[in-house]
Amino acid sequence: MRILLLGANGQVGSELRRVLRHHEVLAATRPLFDITDPSIEDKIAECKPQLVLHTAAFTKVDDAEAHADLAIKVNAKGTMWVARGAAKARARLVYLSTDYVFDGQKSDPYTESDAVNPLNAYGRSKLLGEQEALAACPRTLIVRTSWVYGMHGHNFVKTILKLSAQSRELRVVSDQRGSPTYAYDLAVVIASLIDRGVNGLIHAGGEGVCSWYELACAIVQFAQHSTSVTPISTAESGRPAPRPPFSALSPSRLHLHDVHLPPWQDGLRRFIAEYLATQGGPAHHPASLGGEISSKV
Repeated sequence: MRILLLGANGQVGSELRRVLRHHEVLAATRPLFDITDPSIEDKIAECKPQLVLHTAAFTKVDDAEAHADLAIKVNAKGTMWVARGAAKARARLVYLSTDYVFDGQKSDPYTESDAVNPLNAYGRSKLLGEQEALAACPRTLIVRTSWVYGMHGHNFVKTILKLSAQSRELRVVSDQRGSPTYAYDLAVVIASLIDRGVNGLIHAGGEGVCSWYELACAIVQFAQHSTSVTPISTAESGRPAPRPPFSALSPSRLHLHDVHLPPWQDGLRRFIAEYLATQGGPAHHPASLGGEISSKV
């Protein structure tokens, strides 16, 4: 299959390149493929893909509060141009979305039929992207996922690994709960959904639910670090973007297609083993992760 992959160097895009290596994958990155440039519609059509995988996005949740217009330009308008290009090429479209389209008022995992009500600018921009994709391209699959981490780019798990190797204490938000998702596992699931020809809306997050605090404790334990982890409230974290207190995603529709993500603990163990074996990269400042953590040396 001829696949055009937008955001090919991102967390999920990098793993999709690995998982889909038996296909003809065209890795599309900026500046040649700038999703905010209307000309990308024709560029996509000229590539003649059978499938467009759209993983490029503005993902900095707190920055989106101050730059909501830019988030919409990238995540909504950009998705519109991508979807129009996919439709012009008569290709299928896969659009990666987020659990932050929900307001977190439920106490059990969100299903695809639950009402959306994003609390922050990032979530609103991604929801608009969903609507643009469905409106412009008849054969669209929207994959909502949550709390993604992987080998590439900035993420919570890598930051906790770095900080817990350097600090005696970490303070981590305990009143937000969701489903951590290993990017490689997500890429495998997306590949399976592509093979099955699934369209529409589907949720795909690591199975099970935990808080950022519980996730941090598991990271420290699996890495065999001795750092103390202290729970704090969202209010204490002082971040500008509101976040849903509960955003875990139900895997029920995913299971109907006989596709499964592993429990989040399993994905985390495998990621940590792989990451530590490579000795990782330079430490990342925790502020880049939306303020779920702070540290004391």
